[in-house]
Amino acid sequence: MMNQPLRLRITRRLPALWIAALLALACCSAALAAQTSTRSHAAIQVKLGGKWKGTYGGAVSGHFTIHWRQTGTTLHGTIKLSNPSGTYAIDGGVRGTKIKFGALTVGAKYKGVLHGTNRMSGTWTSGVGGGSWSARKAS
Repeated sequence: MMNQPLRLRITRRLPALWIAALLALACCSAALAAQTSTRSHAAIQVKLGGKWKGTYGGAVSGHFTIHWRQTGTTLHGTIKLSNPSGTYAIDGGVRGTKIKFGALTVGAKYKGVLHGTNRMSGTWTSGVGGGSWSARKAS
């Protein structure tokens, strides 16, 4: 191999060097993207604690009031429904701009999206069907 001209040795190693350079670039890009993604989720963290008022429609319709207590991304509280009338415990979570919660005693599950710091909307399902909901922060 030492008897081969320098130019031939470099030409044979060049594809391996290009592959190594591309792999290094891809790894650096992936690490940067992961770091940016983590920062954007932290920046979007919204404070949902407090009182929310909203409406729901579909298989059942009415209005509701939610009182949230938030610890990090975990939500606990109560929801007061007009139909079926009553106040029920709810638990859920928020990740970025997505929210999920449920009122297990009535078998209702809610999922949705936050719109800024004072609005959210989504869909709900239960044993009687499903529909859509929306709410605004009241306090």
